[in-house]
Amino acid sequence: GVGGGLCAGPSSPPPRCSLLELPPELLVEIFASLPGTDLPSLAQVCTKFRRILHTDTIWRRRCREEYGVCENLRKLEITGVSCRDVYAKLLHRYRHILGLWQPDIGPYGGLLNVVVDGLFIIGWMYLPPHDPHVDDPMRFKPLFRIHLMERKAATVECMYGHKGPHHGHIQIVKKDEFSTKCNQTDHHRMSGGRQEEFRTWLREEWGRTLEDIFHEHMQELILMKFIYTSQYDNCLTYRRIYLPPSRPDDLIKPGLFKGTYGSHGLEIVMLSFHGRRARGTKITGDPNIPAGQQTVEIDLRHRIQLPDLENQRNFNELSRLVLEVRERVRQEQQEGGHEAGEGRGQQGPRESQPSPAQPRVEAPSRGPDGTPGEDSGKPGDASAAAEPPAQCGQGQPFVLPVGVSSRNEDYPRTCRMCFYGTGLIAGHGFTSPERTPGVFILFDEDRFGFVWLELKSFSLYSRVQATFRNADAPSPQAFDEMLKNIQSLTS
Repeated sequence: GVGGGLCAGPSSPPPRCSLLELPPELLVEIFASLPGTDLPSLAQVCTKFRRILHTDTIWRRRCREEYGVCENLRKLEITGVSCRDVYAKLLHRYRHILGLWQPDIGPYGGLLNVVVDGLFIIGWMYLPPHDPHVDDPMRFKPLFRIHLMERKAATVECMYGHKGPHHGHIQIVKKDEFSTKCNQTDHHRMSGGRQEEFRTWLREEWGRTLEDIFHEHMQELILMKFIYTSQYDNCLTYRRIYLPPSRPDDLIKPGLFKGTYGSHGLEIVMLSFHGRRARGTKITGDPNIPAGQQTVEIDLRHRIQLPDLENQRNFNELSRLVLEVRERVRQEQQEGGHEAGEGRGQQGPRESQPSPAQPRVEAPSRGPDGTPGEDSGKPGDASAAAEPPAQCGQGQPFVLPVGVSSRNEDYPRTCRMCFYGTGLIAGHGFTSPERTPGVFILFDEDRFGFVWLELKSFSLYSRVQATFRNADAPSPQAFDEMLKNIQSLTS
């Protein structure tokens, strides 16, 4: 053979090399590169392996690679906790609660981000900025934390209220659901009673006092939210949510946005793309349109060409354009039947903005014959929807029509493109929900708007710039399933 004298005869078996014969430092290197979940079964193999698996460098590397923990060991030595303890009793034990969650707080929902932070796991509740400053960064406050201070077991603490950490409990119900319970709710009470609690909440939640809010209906909504949400005392159930998967041909990067919702203040909405449609799903909600419902749906096949600036100020002109497109969509649905099913608002996606005290505004009628004016040259051209964003130049000047109310007057004055869409409106308590026509206005990569025709109001949305770990959906199907789940809770 080529190997000369080194080659064993055809009958003799190849020499066997057992892992056990490798030097310990090599075994440490091998074990440290395996997923931590495989290591307990290795420890069962023999006493040598079990002994080697007590080497803390193995677990330090697993903590760093799997959970991003780069804790300095001096700090650990002082607490008497090993990296192996940190891995087994904290990170691995609570791995199922890392990521993004929506608390079940009736119609209000919310956004919780559970992260590993050194030797802690912390649940941060993300709050929109104060109304109506959609471009300001999100605010956040800790609701609970889990840590390992002694060797024994992880300690769960409730962080709610203003008296510092106190005893809490976490139960992992199933893979995508967990609940928190505070064992010392007296820590949430204030010496000044409910009035002081309300004033403090108002300052944190709204950045103002009740005297600053002259709008009586808004005062009512705020009081209602305080009474409703404070009854939970941080004893909450959370359901997992994922960030939307992104594709190269999406109009803009999907994700979370802060949006203005009239008297309800700012809410968090998730923008996701589904073929020729885009959806805005509420992550936080209100008594009209609860969290989980689909606030807006955008039909990417139907572009709307806005008129020149002077005509944009005319609400009737905008109504005419939108209602022409709506008529065309209806005709397509009748003709295509099947394909249009996609666009029929799919039982469930819904959303609102009107407050109970605000009467609905009748949509202006179309032309006398009710048919779209084909020769006007302005109706949204379906073929234009195929234009990729890059070819649409820097956009055109934009102004809201006279009479359309906006919480934030500081909206962008140029837009890239507009599409026909529908917005969900309902009465208080999500009564008589109805999808009504409107216009989706794309300003730039991070901002879009929606004109609710029937309500004569405008919502401005600005991207949430925070980055979230452990928040990607394992598959597009899992993402769609999640959207259905959070919607079904409030339907």
